[in-house]
Amino acid sequence: MLHLTEHLIQCPYCWEPVEVVVDMSVSEQTYVEDCFVCCQPILLNVLVAQDGQVNIDVSRENPD
Repeated sequence: MLHLTEHLIQCPYCWEPVEVVVDMSVSEQTYVEDCFVCCQPILLNVLVAQDGQVNIDVSRENPD
C-alpha cells in the first residue's frame, strides 16, 4: 500500500521552506527534487523508521 506524507524542508540554496512528499512504504530513499522557489536541485536522503518517524537529510546536489 502506498502511503505518502508531506514534510517541510529548507532549501540549501535559497533557504526558503519547501514541501516534499515522502513515500512511507520505502525505508531508505535518495533522490533529487528541484526547489519550487529557486529551481536548484536538492539532494534528499530520507530514512523512515519502523515507528514511522521520518528523517530527511537535505544537501546541495551541485556544491559550490
